[in-house]
Amino acid sequence: MPVGALEYHDRTKHSPRSVREGGRGLDFDNKPRPYKEYVDRPKRPLVDQIRPPQQPALAAIAESTPDGTPNHHRQLDRETVVTLCYYAAGITKRIDRRGRSLLFRAAATTGALYHVDLYVVCGDLEGTDGSGSPTADLEAGVYHFDPRTLSLDVLRAGDYRDVLASASADESVADAPLSFVATSTWWRNAWKYGDRTFRHAFWDSGTTLANLLAVAHALDYCAAVVTGFADRPVVDLLGLEPEREAPLELVPIGTGDSVSGSGSDPDSADFEPIDHATEPLSPTEKRFPTIHEAWSAGTLESGAAADSWRFDRPAAPIGTREPGDGERIALEPVDGETASSRPLHETIRRRGSCREYARESISFRKLSTVLDRAVRGVPMDIRRQGDPPLSFVDPYLVVIGVEGLEPGTYRSHPAAGELERLRAGEFRSEAGHLALDQRLAADAAVCLYFMTDLEAIVDALGDRGYRVAQLEASLTAGRLYLGTYAHRDLGGTGLTFYDDVVTDFFAPRATGLTPMFLYTMGRPA
Repeated sequence: MPVGALEYHDRTKHSPRSVREGGRGLDFDNKPRPYKEYVDRPKRPLVDQIRPPQQPALAAIAESTPDGTPNHHRQLDRETVVTLCYYAAGITKRIDRRGRSLLFRAAATTGALYHVDLYVVCGDLEGTDGSGSPTADLEAGVYHFDPRTLSLDVLRAGDYRDVLASASADESVADAPLSFVATSTWWRNAWKYGDRTFRHAFWDSGTTLANLLAVAHALDYCAAVVTGFADRPVVDLLGLEPEREAPLELVPIGTGDSVSGSGSDPDSADFEPIDHATEPLSPTEKRFPTIHEAWSAGTLESGAAADSWRFDRPAAPIGTREPGDGERIALEPVDGETASSRPLHETIRRRGSCREYARESISFRKLSTVLDRAVRGVPMDIRRQGDPPLSFVDPYLVVIGVEGLEPGTYRSHPAAGELERLRAGEFRSEAGHLALDQRLAADAAVCLYFMTDLEAIVDALGDRGYRVAQLEASLTAGRLYLGTYAHRDLGGTGLTFYDDVVTDFFAPRATGLTPMFLYTMGRPA
């Protein structure tokens, strides 16, 4: 019997006792490599130079929510593919330390273990030659992005977009020239984090896809995250073994190149199975049955089931709470004319995970601007037109050092552009305790928790709803990362927390809610 979402979440909660008693040493001789390496697959090199997206980061992260009308019809080519891949999951930074080169990727990921991979499923993509005439640029196929070589491993030749269209029963997938599939290889993260890796799969794919969406929007392509799809056809298409690596989300890019097949469910017999050899991840790869069981509990059997799951749900919001009667403080974001103009590509390359904050206050204007741009709602298939910006999670803040804003706890109301004061007080030490007693949280200017009523989520959306709540939180946190690093004097990082202690801290307003993600922001030391 698979472990359901509620049981899985309860089993993997952190408490002061579980952290104190659960410590284990890490076997660095058995640390898995952070890449998937195919043994004998041909590669399609991407372009030598990347055309960086010049749109300001603060504009890119605020664009193309589901309430907007997708109207971009730019032609996709190989240059677009490399730009999307590189700024979502490529190696953007190298730091030499103690005789070793540390390679960092474009998006934040737990423990810098990089267990999220991107696959590309596309039709024929055409570019232009030196005279401007159309020319074949990337053949239709199923590919795996290799960040080490900035190339695509060829897994299948031919146009298989209809498999994704049928599996998802989603019009945006059927109409897209290209779709990404994000996966997680469990052992690459579980080496350090054990069974909590299923949480991290959505934390880390969320921050990766936040980058991917921002780059797509900066390049004027419509893009959205599809969470509802039949899992087995996608597994078979990519040649995965779900006990080791499983699909998490689909992201269609662009429009205007429809494929047939969106009305029928694919069967594995419709295409040949593949099982391409890969290099071992480590000398001894360990299995974590609880992770696979939690993933299995949320799987969907068919495109029809995905369509039903997506649309036969109660009206949003689900898992959030009605506003309270606390004092409201209006955010004061700067407008587009005076906001930071740091381009998206510079922001992504600059982004890090802050390792030390100076205990200095940050500007209320900058906090307001980051929140205003980042917490507008992420484009996901499960959301409907007219839904509030955040449909499945509520942001709660611990404000420690923000100029012009009284220290205390707050709840953010994105639709109104306001903060609701819950409790005044100096909570620096409490902020550190909530975050696994980490000094970073105590030194930050703001700690922002995304909270949800998990029982309500699972009751309305089943076990797959757990993915949705985690993903809405992490996609929004990924946008917070980009909004933060668009400002020269701000830094941020995600941290882990004592689940029930956080709930108790924000009680009574958050009674019955559980934290999904913690993002901290401040002035880097």
